[in-house]
Amino acid sequence: MAKKSSMGRQKIKISKIEVKNHLQVTFSKRRSGLFKKASELCILCGVEVAIVVFSPARKKISFGHPNVESIIDRFLSKNHNPISNSSLHLVDAHRNASVQELNLQLTQILSELEIEKKRGESLDQMRKTSQNQYWWEAPIMQLALHELEQLKDSMEDLKRM
Repeated sequence: MAKKSSMGRQKIKISKIEVKNHLQVTFSKRRSGLFKKASELCILCGVEVAIVVFSPARKKISFGHPNVESIIDRFLSKNHNPISNSSLHLVDAHRNASVQELNLQLTQILSELEIEKKRGESLDQMRKTSQNQYWWEAPIMQLALHELEQLKDSMEDLKRM
């Protein structure tokens, strides 16, 4: 059975996609990739990020760390020192620490999920290959001692019949 070869990643021409279904699918995939990269940037560099996009269906979608509103307010007021009240500053710092911890946990869980997916694929492949071949159909040189003894006993039983 021949394995179907894929075309792999293809270079695409950067221009507006005219087919509406293709446009929506591409938007969804690219949006999730963009938000994931922004999240990684927040975690790795400790920066605050806000992204606002409008979908082809004119829906507004936003991503922000710690939240979109506070970042936009800071940007519009040109206030680089957002909080002067010390108690508000402590609450915000605690929230940021919690968000960073949750982001680290999410990153760790996603990497564990990826490892488990690869392990599952490996187990599926092993299961498929083992379904195609019973132990007694394997080449004799690959059989273990107990399998060879079992094969010998089975052949002697068959001979007696």
